[in-house]
Amino acid sequence: MFTKIMVPVDLAHAARLTRATQVAAELARLYQAETCYVAVTAPTPGPAAHNPQEFAAKLEAFAQGEAASHGHKVSSHSVVCHDPAVDLDHALLETRKEIGADLVVMASHVPGVTDYLFPSHGGRMAKHSKVSVMIVRED
Repeated sequence: MFTKIMVPVDLAHAARLTRATQVAAELARLYQAETCYVAVTAPTPGPAAHNPQEFAAKLEAFAQGEAASHGHKVSSHSVVCHDPAVDLDHALLETRKEIGADLVVMASHVPGVTDYLFPSHGGRMAKHSKVSVMIVRED
């Protein structure tokens, strides 16, 4: 049913993505699909890495760690954009098309007051993507 699952990750908060990554891994094993972990960074130093090359290496290490933990086929795709806070939604939508993912599994948080004023990344992905999007609420 699915052949490639995209899982957006925030490397600065990777420990808070356990439910979403577990769901993605279980779906990947069920459908014998590849899981592609995607992360967006700036060309400047950030909380997860000093430069885009270090960021890409950390993302690949994260993906390989997920493969070792859950036993599914993985890849990683790092995206560099000038202002990830502004361009994140567009970057994720374009990357989904670029890598050919037919399912997106994203982590979410418990909605708060600001979520009624500003749309969530997962909500925007579900609204604008041409494929199924599963939002997994983290505890």
